[in-house]
Amino acid sequence: MSPRRELALALSAALILAIGMGFGRFAFTGLYPLMVGEGVLSVNGGSLAASANYAGYLLGALALARSPERLAPLLCRVALLGTLLGLAAMAVPAPAWFAIAVRLLAGVLSAVALVGASVWLLHVMQQHRGAPLMFSGVGVGILISAELIAGGHGAGLGSPAIWLLLAGAGAVLALLAWPALGRPAAAGTVHAPAPAPAFAPMPAASLLLIYGLAGFGYIITATYLPLLMRGGALSPLQAWAVFGLAAAPSCFFWHWLHLRLGTRRALAANLLAQALGVILPVLQHSAPAYLASALLVGGTFMGTPTIALPAARLAAAKVRFNMLAAMTAVYGVGQIVGPLASSALYQLGGSFGPALLAAGAALLLGAACTWQPARAAASCPR
Repeated sequence: MSPRRELALALSAALILAIGMGFGRFAFTGLYPLMVGEGVLSVNGGSLAASANYAGYLLGALALARSPERLAPLLCRVALLGTLLGLAAMAVPAPAWFAIAVRLLAGVLSAVALVGASVWLLHVMQQHRGAPLMFSGVGVGILISAELIAGGHGAGLGSPAIWLLLAGAGAVLALLAWPALGRPAAAGTVHAPAPAPAFAPMPAASLLLIYGLAGFGYIITATYLPLLMRGGALSPLQAWAVFGLAAAPSCFFWHWLHLRLGTRRALAANLLAQALGVILPVLQHSAPAYLASALLVGGTFMGTPTIALPAARLAAAKVRFNMLAAMTAVYGVGQIVGPLASSALYQLGGSFGPALLAAGAALLLGAACTWQPARAAASCPR
């Protein structure tokens, strides 16, 4: 296959994730403060909508854990069309329960997009080298949607009109991705998988604990960052755009660092940097602190699965359950608990500070769990 076609396939997969994840899953973060300001949602209603979205993602990922590869193009089409309809549905004037239901469905569709695009590119089309570019689509989608939200808000549009704007822009991106899904599968020749990294696998229990803590740790910032910044000198939407801008290339960096340092050290570095980004807004309420938080958390949250999921594949040989499904489950549980805990702590004290500190502590605990006793470290590679 020519390099140009390989690039086209990876870009199509990236666009699917940009729509299904960047738009369908994370555009709500940028619009959340505007919807609260308009009285469309309360802080508590928004937290329930966020948790419903993450619950939908968990349900969708588990339901598709054993879906056949031949259905991957269909899954991608369903995710694209369903996400566009979900974006448009958020413009409908309705009670909070409607928004919560739509966000639940959007979560399911984001999982369909992730599973469908990954299986289509990596297994059906056998383009393993395109994985970092594909996952960068999440950050690109966050960046584009944030700029559209900022532009719409600056033009005086309300949240319903901005949801429709996002649906229209998503439709344009979907048209660019759609043709590649009709291409025939790669020839029957099975390409050899990439050589396994030269480091010992981590225990499955450690990976599951760390990944669940990471899901809880990042999601509070990824849900509430623009809301935290209301009334400050820095535009919350531009800070959210920085979050996406940092996420887009981060997969390449963390993949490289994983190969250089091994799972334990790369994961520890990732979680420590992420913890610093999460707690910065608590330590200092200033535009530079919020901007640094967006850069650090945006530049690390996609790096966590980039490191942890390949490590989980190595650990899977030593367990009797589906390790990747279990990883998806614990990460999803962490993402569901995060907004619920944040909402409860906010109602008690009227501040997101305690929730951010709890999230930072979870990430620090995850980093500590990567530690390996000196005797064991001396007897095995990285």
